[in-house]
Amino acid sequence: MRWIRCAAVATLALAMTACTTSPTGRQQLTLMSDAQLNQMGQEAFEQYQQDLPPAGQAQQRYAQCVAEAIVAALPEEERNQEWQIRVFEAEQANAFALPGGYMGVNTGLLDIATDQDQLASVIGHEIGHVLARHANERVSTQSSTQLALSVLSSAAGLQGPGGEQLMGALGLGAQYGILLPFSRRHESEADVIGLRLMADAGFDPRASVALWENMSAQGDARPPAWMSTHPSHGQRMQGLQAEMDNALARYEQARQAGRQPNCPRP
Repeated sequence: MRWIRCAAVATLALAMTACTTSPTGRQQLTLMSDAQLNQMGQEAFEQYQQDLPPAGQAQQRYAQCVAEAIVAALPEEERNQEWQIRVFEAEQANAFALPGGYMGVNTGLLDIATDQDQLASVIGHEIGHVLARHANERVSTQSSTQLALSVLSSAAGLQGPGGEQLMGALGLGAQYGILLPFSRRHESEADVIGLRLMADAGFDPRASVALWENMSAQGDARPPAWMSTHPSHGQRMQGLQAEMDNALARYEQARQAGRQPNCPRP
């Protein structure tokens, strides 16, 4: 079993060299350079803007207004990062965030997010992904998993059809045992961070649950939660409700401090 010990030592050494902490206090593995990922995020965002048609100016101003209100409530270091958001003309109810603070929202999601507070839930969630460096963690987890499987394959002499079949099973185990749970964990963590951010900016955090009720009403077919990169709608609403008391307290403090955003929906 010497090869197992070697794989374990290699993976442990890799993890110990790149441990960071997320905004919720969770330990993370981040192997990539933030500067490198930010550059990749910028390039991907430019490609998005070439491939997808932009929405109208009114929709762009609406999303920009909500994003600016949330960014204004961030701590100074995070507030001073470059943040950009674009609305794309696409019917899928989707939004995304890229390293470097680049965000996109589809018009299809604006149809489901019926007011500024629900949109703030979406944008806060996406900003949460960036602040928690989830892209770095996801790439790092995939890289370290592939390294561990390669070490196992080489050390155990897994060559030939039988070895390939076993490595395929190991890869499947990694997919459902490590990579997908990390993706679900990222989504749940971004929900919590986004809930705090929208509340700190003066948006009603209860709208986050209303948003997911709207999403559930769309009736989209989804795989079982354990096979999905995202928690189920019900799981997300439960997670948000568990954080709601704290979020409402932050919301009241923000309103008392004069943070009362006004972003008219076009």
